[in-house]
Amino acid sequence: MTDALTANRLEINGIVQGVGFRPFVYQLANHYGLKGEVANTATGVSLIVEGPPNAIRQFIDDLPVKKPPLAHIVDVSATPVAVNGFTVFSIVKSRSSAARTTLISPDVMVCEDCLAEMRNPADRRFGYPFINCTNCGPRYTIIDDVPYDRPKTSMRNFRMCAQCQAEYDDPDNRRFHAQPNACPVCGPRVALCDAGGKAITTDDPIAETARRIRSGNIVAVKGLGGFHLVVDATQADAVARLRRRKHREEKPLALMCSSPDRIREIARVTDAEERLLTSIQRPIVLLEKRERTHIADAVSPRNRYFGIMLPYTPLHHLLLDAGFAALVMTSANLSEEPIAIDNAEAFVRLDGIADAFLAHDRDIYLRSDDSIVSYSAGCMRSIRRSRGYVPVPVFLKDDIPPVLACGAELKNTVCLTRGKQAFVSQHIGDLENRATDDFFRLTVDHLQRILDIDPQIVACDLHPDYLSTRYAKERAGSIPCIEVQHHHAHIAACMAENKADGPVIGLSFDGTGLGTDGTIWGGEVLVARYHTFTRAAHLATVPMPGSAAAIREPWRMALSHLRSAFGEDLGALVLPLFRSVNQQQMNVILAMMDKQINSPLTSSLGRLFDAVAAIIGLRGKVAFEGQAAMELEMIADDTASGHYDFSWEDHGDDPILISNAPIIRGVVRDVNAGLSPATVSGRFHQTLIILFDQLCRHLRTATGIDRVALSGGVFQNHRLLVGLTAALEKSGFDLLTHRLVPANDGGLSLGQAVVAAAKVAAP
Repeated sequence: MTDALTANRLEINGIVQGVGFRPFVYQLANHYGLKGEVANTATGVSLIVEGPPNAIRQFIDDLPVKKPPLAHIVDVSATPVAVNGFTVFSIVKSRSSAARTTLISPDVMVCEDCLAEMRNPADRRFGYPFINCTNCGPRYTIIDDVPYDRPKTSMRNFRMCAQCQAEYDDPDNRRFHAQPNACPVCGPRVALCDAGGKAITTDDPIAETARRIRSGNIVAVKGLGGFHLVVDATQADAVARLRRRKHREEKPLALMCSSPDRIREIARVTDAEERLLTSIQRPIVLLEKRERTHIADAVSPRNRYFGIMLPYTPLHHLLLDAGFAALVMTSANLSEEPIAIDNAEAFVRLDGIADAFLAHDRDIYLRSDDSIVSYSAGCMRSIRRSRGYVPVPVFLKDDIPPVLACGAELKNTVCLTRGKQAFVSQHIGDLENRATDDFFRLTVDHLQRILDIDPQIVACDLHPDYLSTRYAKERAGSIPCIEVQHHHAHIAACMAENKADGPVIGLSFDGTGLGTDGTIWGGEVLVARYHTFTRAAHLATVPMPGSAAAIREPWRMALSHLRSAFGEDLGALVLPLFRSVNQQQMNVILAMMDKQINSPLTSSLGRLFDAVAAIIGLRGKVAFEGQAAMELEMIADDTASGHYDFSWEDHGDDPILISNAPIIRGVVRDVNAGLSPATVSGRFHQTLIILFDQLCRHLRTATGIDRVALSGGVFQNHRLLVGLTAALEKSGFDLLTHRLVPANDGGLSLGQAVVAAAKVAAP
């Protein structure tokens, strides 16, 4: 009988641990009458199957087709081996090995099966806020090492009761080897604590939490990747108090609603947006507000959109079952600090912010903020890539060496590469304080450990003062440390996620990035390849008086652009801007520019947006970076016709110089003619669309390149992205845009990684 049998060893790499893959293999093998064994390894899943050759072929063919919903197979290698005479197919203990190349599942939403059990009074997990199975629940935020087994997660502290252990050991059970498996008898528990962290006696902590929120309290609620600060979104006083305590003046606050129907009461939801809302990642989705809602105005002031998500943990569902129309769910931190994850840490850091804490005793090993996405120009656009998406890699076109890319200063992420896989970390934040720098270093160490990547190259931004750059240079030691120009990294990131080779015409638009000439770039048109780039065109530079102060006070950029456009005639202008800024202030700024005191030159398109917003009287000061530009987009009139004059100078060898002056003069002319800010904004957007479409056509004629890549934070502007995409596609360009990583600096580390690898490999 042995002569009629064959045997194969299969090595499967991908997201195949903690997602029900081994029981799936077990059941599929039994379906085809195969014998053998399957085990988790540090490289994925390894199995041996013995049986008739045709049955083995069918088994292998079915693996990628019938895999569990959370599994992602990257590759399968099959090797003939000697028949060993297995009598059954079994699941055996995990095996360790020198290499660790398995992929780890992100944290995912609670599944419908678990929700049904949680809401069934006859079920032993009725009302249990930590219910999960192999198809759902925490993964990345609770793992400390691989293989992904319970002793290497924060569930190591909870010994399963007999019933949970029986589920865990049964290959036919939905909870077979579900590492976070638990129940009220043996698993984590919630506790409600007062503002000082002292436990509050109550029979139902979740119901009492809901009562306190309804009474206007701010409650810090521990979730998957950290604490949220929670208030009733319909209570204006509670929202205002949260803003004051958190020092978050105007930046929009995220909402959570219990169902898509609840969301439709306050926002317009397309079919594509509903698919994003209900996806297993459960991101925050930017949705257009309805005209009249019961949501407090302070949730998202001067903005057309709400950021809304559906509940993704059992605890969220239980809280929303209390009947809230919507809850504010914002990261539990002071502005610019990392989200709190540890109970004791939260009691200290959120002292004076939270009125109470709904905590629990399952540790979070790595913080992970909620992801933010939008649906724009025909597909999902990532704005903040974090919970639900990390650590799924971006798959590259070609193998590259192990690289650690350290990102930039704002919206920092780091990236580690292995072969064709680029692992972009969760959102770390702005590296402007010790707490965020500590989180940055912890993230690097954690990712290196669980991915077992020993970098051979370190990459960083050109800016010498960024904490990430300093870390990279300290860290590099004897291995190459490659400095990558900021806007080149943006374009390279867009190319990499689209598996595209160069050259491309790259439109790299943002607020700030150090250029190779020492000026501040941000309105750049590059001809780019991975290993090199040429600055083909850019906006004309103007002074940035006060440097960082000009970002916080857009009226400074307005004055700079006005002086550049009008020269000595500046004093004759009559504009809304001059009613909010006194002459003495203006004289100081003008003197700074004249004497070149703390007034670096900038070509930034983001700063041009700021200037226009200030000139029309929309926003002279901002509470957060990019606010003026965002509000300029929000007010734009879709029906506004016409555009402003523009011009550029092409002298052959030097970069094409795009003049800002005609645009600024056109804006001033319309303001003086009494046109509304909405009309001016609409025309300004249309001007940029026409200008850069024509410039790309001009460069195509000169270079023969017909592929354009769009990157940089300015492309979070829906109006600009949609309009420019349509124009460039109509002009016959092959267009590359971001879908997997953010266009903003959150995607920069990916670009740094591929550029650094290419530079080292270049002859």
